[in-house]
Amino acid sequence: MKTNPLPVGRFVRFALVLFALFVFGPRTSRAADTDTSYVLAPNDVVEIKVFQEDDLESKLRISQKGTITFPLIGVVTIGGKTPQDAAATIRAALAKDYLVNPQVTVTVMDYNKRRFTVLGQVQRAGSFDMPDREKVTLLDAIAMAGGYTRIADPSKVTLRRKTGGKETVMRFNAKAIARDGSVAPVEIQPGDIITIGESIF
Repeated sequence: MKTNPLPVGRFVRFALVLFALFVFGPRTSRAADTDTSYVLAPNDVVEIKVFQEDDLESKLRISQKGTITFPLIGVVTIGGKTPQDAAATIRAALAKDYLVNPQVTVTVMDYNKRRFTVLGQVQRAGSFDMPDREKVTLLDAIAMAGGYTRIADPSKVTLRRKTGGKETVMRFNAKAIARDGSVAPVEIQPGDIITIGESIF
């Protein structure tokens, strides 16, 4: 019984693909690696592409105010948003006056070093780096600061956060959060200042 030989052209292409995979390994893009829950922060560098609009492709650094200046639409606030939400914001602005149903992608090309600060009654007060694309909870932050001192009061935790130039002060009972597993974890954001209170006894 005869079998049909593999066409020479197809065989060559198949061999080249196997060779490329062997030498270079599978290729992955930074876009595929971007965490969908990551929140854009000042000094992050983002690449913005609009499908079939090559002249709009841009690599931009987010300002301290959380803004970028994008062609056609000007200043846009994307700090504090996920890349997907930032893409939706840009898409809406472009669709309003310039393009019909634009398809926008936002990819983080360079992550800014994100930091938070823990003060008060902890073993090692100071500023700490947040791991790239990983969440840090309030309890994680306290642990990174070495945990409580002997006179700390975990029920008196203050978190200060600046959003859009306005400071918000939040108060938490970290002892209750640690004890009750049903309580949603408090996620720390870059620039947060956490202060652990002192027990009066």
